[in-house]
Amino acid sequence: MHGQFRRFSEGAARSWEAVPVSRRAALAALTGVTAFAAFSSCGHPGEDSKPSPLSSAPKTKAKLVFEPGDGAEDISPASSARIAATAGAIAQARLMSDDGKIVDGKISLDGTSFETTAALEFGRTYLFTGQAKGPDGALEPYLSSFATLKPKKVAEFNVNIGDGQAVGVAAPIILRFSAPIKNKAAVESKLKVTCTPETEGSWGWLPDAVGEQLHWRTKEYFQAGTKVHLEVPLFAADFGDGVFCGTHTVTSDFTIARHQLVQCFVPSHRMQVYRDDAIIMDFPCSYGEGNEVRNTTRTGIHVVTEKFADFFMSNPPYYTNAHERFAVRISNNGEFIHANPQTVGDQGNTNVSNGCVNLSPENAQQYFNSALYGDPVEVTGTQVQLSPSDGEIYDWTYDWADWRAKSALS
Repeated sequence: MHGQFRRFSEGAARSWEAVPVSRRAALAALTGVTAFAAFSSCGHPGEDSKPSPLSSAPKTKAKLVFEPGDGAEDISPASSARIAATAGAIAQARLMSDDGKIVDGKISLDGTSFETTAALEFGRTYLFTGQAKGPDGALEPYLSSFATLKPKKVAEFNVNIGDGQAVGVAAPIILRFSAPIKNKAAVESKLKVTCTPETEGSWGWLPDAVGEQLHWRTKEYFQAGTKVHLEVPLFAADFGDGVFCGTHTVTSDFTIARHQLVQCFVPSHRMQVYRDDAIIMDFPCSYGEGNEVRNTTRTGIHVVTEKFADFFMSNPPYYTNAHERFAVRISNNGEFIHANPQTVGDQGNTNVSNGCVNLSPENAQQYFNSALYGDPVEVTGTQVQLSPSDGEIYDWTYDWADWRAKSALS
């Protein structure tokens, strides 16, 4: 005979006890969910059989505790789904979603527990099905269901530095979110940055045209060779206003490369590249002409973000699709360090560019080959300061106290 289960405790986790019923009743109770599981019959003595003294004793059935409990709603998909056998054992178990997907899971060797090993999804109903074995050895089927929460909106995020990457000493860690974050402190408290050797740093929230940006910046430049481990366990995190995170946990292990920085004192018409405090390049150059704000090279700590062997630049109405070589971007306002053969005669004596740092093709290629994401470029000597209007990475324009104040946990 088959069995059904009688609920005898309520709450987030609910217990069930096997109760014998007829085969016909058991099958009728499973109408509509037979796609989830098939159960085998278990034989018992007929009514006319003469019972032995042992068989006349009451039998103890399996008792199961489901987490989430039967009928539970708005469960976080970041939760694991579990079954615990407080009496008897779990013989078969599976968890299936209402779209027919089976969630990976594992029964313990002793049969006392089952737990999912894969993530759940938002807005789904899940059904536990299987068989439990009572202490008397009888197999009985079980059913239990729950539903995960359905957000008003699911937001995603990405991370700027990937596994195995080597970056410069001024590189911030950047999380870009696809929606505004109301619960900033709760989100920030989940994040973990571990540096070897230990390095002081802090998160800071910055505005974004699409959603939100969260940057982690060190107090001083990183030490060369530092190992960094980032962990972002935000899946199903509540961002506020009905918005939840749909990106699964992201980790990244990266390294801080050699200590290289560029110093640009604009009135000098020269650019020096330092490696571990020693000058390895000292080039004549031409900076922004500086007779207008638009063509003034900004004072402040810039950060290398990308580089292109060939790049087409436009700055209407002054020029369009100008083909430049060995272009290293240092801000999102159009400032590059790049080759410009047309200004070679001015390099070292006159600033004539539209704000970029112009080098000869040979010098530009030499610097280009050495540049890495996250290298600092320190510009001084002009009246226009690098600011949020100049692009994404302006983290170093803030002193340490002001930067820490941008943390939601400060």
